[in-house]
Amino acid sequence: MADAIIRPIQKKDNPHIAKVIRKVLVDLGVPKVGTAYSDAALDCMFETYKKERAAYFVVEEAGKIIGGAGVAQLDNYDGNVCELQKMYYLEEARGRGIGTKMMRLCLQTAKDLGFEKCYLETMTYMEAAQKLYKRSGFEYLDGPLGDTGHFSCPVQMLRNL
Repeated sequence: MADAIIRPIQKKDNPHIAKVIRKVLVDLGVPKVGTAYSDAALDCMFETYKKERAAYFVVEEAGKIIGGAGVAQLDNYDGNVCELQKMYYLEEARGRGIGTKMMRLCLQTAKDLGFEKCYLETMTYMEAAQKLYKRSGFEYLDGPLGDTGHFSCPVQMLRNL
């Protein structure tokens, strides 16, 4: 991860992280409906995470945004659970330990924000991501918690913080 830095999102990052996320989703063949692809928040990520108990981080390398991830309260859920959200990386960022470093930062941030558990949703075929989630202490659930609107994501996982 020589030149890549992880930092909090800035307003100027909005179009860049939206482009990264949409490109990754298209490259992976993710449905455009019922996934992060159709989230209105994609075009205003800075504003979306500029609230209490939420944070979003981007990975920047040589002035270019190459990935990101964040945490926020799990939508439509009463418990003290956050969701790991919009964790996507361009191909050039993968396999370099960036995801592991970002995961540590997001989980520590979630803990610092006072959450008790962290939830996530993903696609069945996103096997590399699931390996990272399992290594990070996430366990599979039998069904969704809350209602994120991501009905096309069949895999749900949860981790104690």
